Amino acid sequence: MGIESQLPTLGIVIGSAAIDSINPCAIGVLILMMSVVLSGKGSIRRMLFLGGIYVFAVFATYLIAGLGLIYILSSIPLFITEYLSIVVGVIIITAGIFEIKDFFWYGKGFSLQIPTIFIDKINKFAKNTTVPGIILLGAFVSAVELPCTGAPYLAIITILSLNFDFTAFLLLVLYNIIFVAPLIFMLILVATGVKLQNLKKWKQDTRGYMRLFIGLLLIALGWLLIIIANGTVNFG
Repeated sequence: MGIESQLPTLGIVIGSAAIDSINPCAIGVLILMMSVVLSGKGSIRRMLFLGGIYVFAVFATYLIAGLGLIYILSSIPLFITEYLSIVVGVIIITAGIFEIKDFFWYGKGFSLQIPTIFIDKINKFAKNTTVPGIILLGAFVSAVELPCTGAPYLAIITILSLNFDFTAFLLLVLYNIIFVAPLIFMLILVATGVKLQNLKKWKQDTRGYMRLFIGLLLIALGWLLIIIANGTVNFG
């Protein structure tokens, strides 16, 4: 089996990032932060300012984490990378099954979500509406949710690491821009008059479908990794 110059197509990156971007945790924390700012008589302009900082912190943390993982994976010998890709593919498919489980039985049994031990800290950080506090909030949320909800990102990172060049770097940046795009869209919605209660209800009503779409994506990406590793598919 062999891996030759695989590089995910633009469509795979965009599709994966778009589905990964419907991230219940990052969206929920942004809604919480906006609620704290507005309930504290903060202006829409300040909410947009702090929200923008939060989005940038999430973007920067994910991008830096992605580059770090790519550096580690790129330094692994090729023959090991082939087998590692299969292992990662199996892990990602397993994560997808757990996500689909949450569509039918949300929150029952094992779920891929932020550990309860971190929830109180996130709520505490969200109430610190200073610039350093919001930067810390975005970085902390990204760091603790990455192991739980970052499986699509891990799949793309693994593929990119097989032949990492400037084009692959741009694809990584594009992935993260798309990943935070819904957060930017939600800020704009609130700034233009959409009530936070409506966003909270939308998140609550659609969280199962978010899990379903992410789960289906993970199974597809995990299978793609496996067939890339055995040489069935090559991206050039």
